[in-house]
Amino acid sequence: MEEDYVMIPGSGTKMIIRDVKKEIETAFLDYSMSVIVARALPDVRDGLKPVHRRILYTMHERGNDPSHPYRKSADTVGAVLGSYHPHGDASVYDAMVRLAQDFSLRYPLVDGQGNFGSVDGDPPAAYRYTEARMSRMAVEMLTDIDKDTINWDPNFDETKKEPSVLPCRFPNLLVNGSQGIAVGMATNIPPHNLSEVIDGCVAYIEDPDIDLPGLMEHIKGPDFPTAGIIMGRSGIRAAYATGRGKITLRGRAAIEETKNGRTQIIITEIPYMVNKARLIENMAELVKDKRIEGITGLNDETNRKGMRIVVDIRKDANAQVILNQLYQYTQLQDTVGVIMLAIDHKVPKVMTLKQMIQKYVEFQDEVVRRRTQYDLKKAKERAHILEGLKKATDIVDELIATIRACKGGMAEAKAAIMEQFGFDDPQADAIVKLQLGRLAGLEILKIEEELSGLQAKIKDWEDILANDARVLEIVKNELLDMKKRFGDERRTEIQSVTGEVDIEDLIAEEQCVYTLTEAGYIKRQLKATYQAQKRGGRGISGMTRKEEDIVQEMFVGSTHDYVLFVTDKGRLFRIKGYTIAEGSRTSKGSNIVNLLQLAEGEKVTNMLCYPKDEDNKGGFVTMVTKQGLIKRTPLEQYANIRKTGLIGIALNEGDALAWTRLTTGNDMLIVATRNGQAIRFNEADARPMGRSGHGVRAIKLAEGDEVVGVCICREGGTVLTVTENGKGRRSDIDTYRITARGGKGIRNYDASKDKVAAVKIVDDIDDVLLSSQEGIIIRLHANEIPVQSRYGSGVRVMRLGENDKVMVLARTDHDDEAQTESIEADTEDEPTAEQLAEMEAADEASAAEAPEADTGDEE
Repeated sequence: MEEDYVMIPGSGTKMIIRDVKKEIETAFLDYSMSVIVARALPDVRDGLKPVHRRILYTMHERGNDPSHPYRKSADTVGAVLGSYHPHGDASVYDAMVRLAQDFSLRYPLVDGQGNFGSVDGDPPAAYRYTEARMSRMAVEMLTDIDKDTINWDPNFDETKKEPSVLPCRFPNLLVNGSQGIAVGMATNIPPHNLSEVIDGCVAYIEDPDIDLPGLMEHIKGPDFPTAGIIMGRSGIRAAYATGRGKITLRGRAAIEETKNGRTQIIITEIPYMVNKARLIENMAELVKDKRIEGITGLNDETNRKGMRIVVDIRKDANAQVILNQLYQYTQLQDTVGVIMLAIDHKVPKVMTLKQMIQKYVEFQDEVVRRRTQYDLKKAKERAHILEGLKKATDIVDELIATIRACKGGMAEAKAAIMEQFGFDDPQADAIVKLQLGRLAGLEILKIEEELSGLQAKIKDWEDILANDARVLEIVKNELLDMKKRFGDERRTEIQSVTGEVDIEDLIAEEQCVYTLTEAGYIKRQLKATYQAQKRGGRGISGMTRKEEDIVQEMFVGSTHDYVLFVTDKGRLFRIKGYTIAEGSRTSKGSNIVNLLQLAEGEKVTNMLCYPKDEDNKGGFVTMVTKQGLIKRTPLEQYANIRKTGLIGIALNEGDALAWTRLTTGNDMLIVATRNGQAIRFNEADARPMGRSGHGVRAIKLAEGDEVVGVCICREGGTVLTVTENGKGRRSDIDTYRITARGGKGIRNYDASKDKVAAVKIVDDIDDVLLSSQEGIIIRLHANEIPVQSRYGSGVRVMRLGENDKVMVLARTDHDDEAQTESIEADTEDEPTAEQLAEMEAADEASAAEAPEADTGDEE
């Protein structure tokens, strides 16, 4: 296209006339494409931007690898600038520094020595002070680069060739992630765990039609080098499914008590790319501005052992509330925006997780094919020469005679043996260069063995190239080898959050033991954690508890079941089981305040579990208070429980809930008290009420007595009574005769000897879990506890430490697996016939008393 121009008078200079608008559009478009393709965005194949690729290739080219000493960073920067990167030295050094930072990359590609910056935002030392070399992982990115596995481009002055992409033995784009701002677009790909990503790639190779849930069974989510906790899976799922999503990342913090009784919040992990020093400054400003009250001190105690930020809490302040405020107002909880944008054949594309894995596997397929073709070509060339040498050893005398007859140089000898014996140029060249020592018998044998080995390799390589499945099998095996050599454990925890869409599809349904302590710490553990023991066993520690804390509630349920919480103010909350964080056997768990929106001073007193489809089956939420009142409300009235909870019962002053369960509407209940009384009646005797009712009398209590447990009777079951001192016995349900609701009941246990801790209906095929005040939990088979009359003292079911006592009893499925040593039980004799007659007569008289009128039954 010809352009208009004018000559500048007197200078001989030509001035091109261009429209400014068109010139700006053209220039900006060229600049934009340069930034997008050649500067700011990573390649989907090796996950590197050009500057990173040039740094690593320069180190490889100069032998700056783990097998050699460190070199000055200035030396590497200068070499990169001189050969491949026509930009400023700061751009190269900054890029190299990031490759060396273990808090920026999940698997650093540069092994740095010296100050390469810190998580506090401190700048690295100047490049004349630091030293660097390739990391072991980086070496794997350049393996086989000299075997024609990738394409090469000319450098900026066309004096050298540089790789357009690195062979990259592992999916670096997902493993280390990438961040970049181009023109009109940006990328933010979070880092992942190498083992998980490789497992995902292997799953894709084995099943190219695998769907996203299938991939997410292997790739759980991002795995940041600074660890932290990802709150919920919906953001991860959105990012993997569409290429865009938002992930809520929270630092790890724990509430601890000091020896002097004060409380501290200990922060050991912070979100990815958060400046620690700025985070602490922000906390201090919030305290100064009185947006957060109750913090008396902030100390950064981070050292080489790890991060540690200590927040001192005022004695009368609620540490959990302050921690929640820190999550809300500071970067202790941050949002990571995911944009999975990368360059694919010089075109920027937002890709899904599966597309990124697919592109990488296709690239490795190409790398393996090109490497195999290269090896095959070299092997054929070598085999061709060996065939010539082998033939030459058979006619060595004629060859020597022919060569000696030549009067000229080596060229004439080559021509003569080519013409006379039919060798081609490479073979003839090898023959004339053959040393006489190679004509020894052993050397000739070596030539034959080498030729035989090469022929086998040639056949194998040709088979690989002809068989797509074999190529993919090689890719798979090489990936698994990388996992074996460099794979490690996930650092970032992923916690479930209630209310997320489709979250249940991603969570395995497992039977767990749920425990709640008096101080409000809740956790769940796989049921298999507690192996069965012989009765009388000492048990294992069930949790690390806060001083003076005791286990309050415990039950077994599925991760997909609903967990219903009832508070001391009569409110009900409902969440899914999987939203309760799983803890180790001895962990304290997390505070219930994190899960439920409790009011100041409100406390959870009961929790129960029921399947998600139970809402549509009718039934009642039945509650019994410690003062002996019973209240039934149809379950359908709790179908839509708000996050802020619903009113479940109006409690009288000084009363508290002792028991809450789901009943059918016609269940037979046994209500037991601490002082050994029990009453059995039909729940239908207590009329249904609205959510705000007080209830009606279930049992008339003596002075100082209270309800400790309620059982729902079922055929074939026995009533298990456990005392505070660890005694237990089972009794037939039929021995608890049916009486009118509201009476004094009959004797269940002799309270002069021991107080009742809990009651439960169990079958012979059940196991039971017992928890003590000190947090010791024991599991035993119910059928090992003997059946006695209601007047029996029972046997020792749990041995307790000094000042310890049984607090909670739960029923679970039978398990015949490992048992501990049996401990001798201390039994007491059953009462004599005379004593039994006296006790039964007393029970008759007590049960015959007419129940008093109900109190507190108004709505």
